[in-house]
Amino acid sequence: MRTIGRIAFSIISNAVAFLATDYLLAGFVFEGTFLDLLGVAFIFTLIHVFVRPVLKLLLGPLIVLTFGLFIIVINALTLYFLDIVSTALTIQGYLPLLIATLIIGIVNTTIHLSAKIAHR
Repeated sequence: MRTIGRIAFSIISNAVAFLATDYLLAGFVFEGTFLDLLGVAFIFTLIHVFVRPVLKLLLGPLIVLTFGLFIIVINALTLYFLDIVSTALTIQGYLPLLIATLIIGIVNTTIHLSAKIAHR
């Protein structure tokens, strides 16, 4: 049951991160309803749960060589894959993709750390 709660929290966190990125970044366009937003966040969460660990395993040597900075590239790849799969999300170029990756990472980290502090 805890796993389902964590996944639900990640979906909501990703949805908030997508809204923040859509608001802050001109090249990141989300066009859809609230249910579309939850659907995109759900798909992104599934990508992070299943695809991202495989990418990290395969590209582990590059992560080590770049002192962890290559994780940003892996996160950008997962976001790019989401852009391909989703019709409600459009990322217009590689620079907006990179900036969106950073914004989503910052928002998700802030939300998760806030939840950990509040849970204590």
